[in-house]
Amino acid sequence: MDELWKNILAELEMEPKIQGANFKTWFADTKLLSFEDGHAIIGLKNSFAITTINKKYLENIKKAFQNNGKNPKKITFEVTSSKKQIPQEKIPNSSPRKPSIEELIKKKTEKSKHSSGLNKDYTFENFIVGGSNELAYFVSQNVADNPGKRYNPLYFYGDSGLGKTHLMQAIGNAIEEKHPEMTVLYITIENFYRDFLENVRSKRQGYADKYRNVDVLIVDDIQFIYGKDKTQEEFFHTFNELHRANKQIILSSDRAPSSIPTLTDRLKSRFESGMTVDIQLPDFETRQSIVEARAEHEKVKLEPEVSEFIAENYRTNIREIIGAVTQLIAMAELRNIKPNLELAQGLIQNSRPTRPNHLNSKKIIDKTAKYFGVSKEDILGKSRQKDINHARQTACYLMKYELKMSFPQIGKEFSRDHSTIMNGVSKIEKNIKLDAEIRSQIEGLRDLIYE
Repeated sequence: MDELWKNILAELEMEPKIQGANFKTWFADTKLLSFEDGHAIIGLKNSFAITTINKKYLENIKKAFQNNGKNPKKITFEVTSSKKQIPQEKIPNSSPRKPSIEELIKKKTEKSKHSSGLNKDYTFENFIVGGSNELAYFVSQNVADNPGKRYNPLYFYGDSGLGKTHLMQAIGNAIEEKHPEMTVLYITIENFYRDFLENVRSKRQGYADKYRNVDVLIVDDIQFIYGKDKTQEEFFHTFNELHRANKQIILSSDRAPSSIPTLTDRLKSRFESGMTVDIQLPDFETRQSIVEARAEHEKVKLEPEVSEFIAENYRTNIREIIGAVTQLIAMAELRNIKPNLELAQGLIQNSRPTRPNHLNSKKIIDKTAKYFGVSKEDILGKSRQKDINHARQTACYLMKYELKMSFPQIGKEFSRDHSTIMNGVSKIEKNIKLDAEIRSQIEGLRDLIYE
């Protein structure tokens, strides 16, 4: 049976939609538990993996069975113990040694003095999983179960407010619970930088030990290391020290390592040497789930039309979604009424206090042209030059979502038919989900047009 499953895994690894990171994430720790009377039972690490594989890869598994001379009538999945799935790494030519009493006391004393910096409210249980973050969530659970063994370093990137900090701290909290003997430290790169400067000024002892004597180092906002050459050098040595000792390193940024300006090549290569995961904008279903989960946290049940309205109107930032729900519930309590659609609509109108009422298509076109360094005439003209076309499509997107204009109305502004406008807006919508730079452009332009 083991040989059969090895052959099936080999087939799956060759599938274009599975090979590479997807195979490593979803199939590396699977096992064929039994195959009797046409019923295959496959062991997976957790229920989230079961949901994902059932949804995305079941047909691929069936085909792989068939290619190996088996035709299962039924395939089911069961959660198996992670301890059985992942054997402990063995170091050859070395005999295990129990730590001395002095070492245990020292470790315990260091841990008692150490503040992890974690927020206990950030857990896996209250993290909303959707298509935009399911890979990041699954990898995070793997790291929490086996710190330092796989996906090291783990590097999250994506726009602000998409859940990177929540997920990183959820890993840290889970490790502290599952591995109480381990020391976890959560910091921002700004903390590291300030400590480094203080060390340079005062030459105090023990600066490096604070970061190098931990089992798990979690560093948020690593992009702010750019332009700080000495800090980069110090962090490089800290990274190497931890990585050589198989200590887990978790990093987050608003951009991929290759996009951080002035980051040294040796740090880029180390950041990219483990698992790099892009956390994208949440889709509508995920946003609605976040709205409803937050309301439940406040012990309030929202009507579907209310949660749908909020999810539709807050698209780019989870913090804004949570803030909107909290504000809606507070307004309802103040008026002693149940949160309803009318109240939610009023909230949307009032949540932009600095936004003027005189926003119009002309202002959007002018501001977009200035932002992208092209002329207003270029945007309104017939040029199909790439940068001009992108600016034009961005302006169309803003008109649709900020002015609530229809495609035919936008088409009149640009002397184009509605299908051309629709295709351009769809392209921006797609790129917003996939490209952090495009998301940043849209947010920057939103600020500009409401100045």
